[in-house]
Amino acid sequence: MLLNYRIQNLLLFLFLSTLAFGQNKKFTYTQFDVTVALTGNPNRDEVDPYTNKKQSFFIPDGIGSKFGYGIHYHKWIAIGVHSGLSWEWSSKLVVAPIFANLRLSPKISDETRITLQAGLGKAIALGRGNLIGDYKKISLGLQTDDDLVLFIEVNHYTIPVNRRGDSGNISLGLALISF
Repeated sequence: MLLNYRIQNLLLFLFLSTLAFGQNKKFTYTQFDVTVALTGNPNRDEVDPYTNKKQSFFIPDGIGSKFGYGIHYHKWIAIGVHSGLSWEWSSKLVVAPIFANLRLSPKISDETRITLQAGLGKAIALGRGNLIGDYKKISLGLQTDDDLVLFIEVNHYTIPVNRRGDSGNISLGLALISF
């Protein structure tokens, strides 16, 4: 319970900080993500009778989208508040996370950055009563000079669904960041 109280206070502090510092446009950013969740194909060892090739190792298992707003320092480090929707098809779960996002993006060349993002917050399961749990995410990606990011992301929800104590996914995504 104390951890939940601390997370709520951290999210409130980050939101108010981004509003206070966000008055100067030089230090703010917005980020929009679109992701496709992947899962292992249970038929991956079978041969497709029409093409005589093995089936895909991974298949799509959901879609998601997030939007965030925050402050940054020279595109290198950023902190913000993000939210969105994530739909997992196999577990029939729609989740709305709200989380604090920490972003590190050092340059690896003149036009490319490697981007590491970590998020921590709360997630609400939509259409499942009042199921609320913790939310964690981590992503690793490559950012081009035009602020487009291609990334892989791992999400984890502590929402008890389908007789399991938690849920999550691995996703491929594309983000557009505006500084």
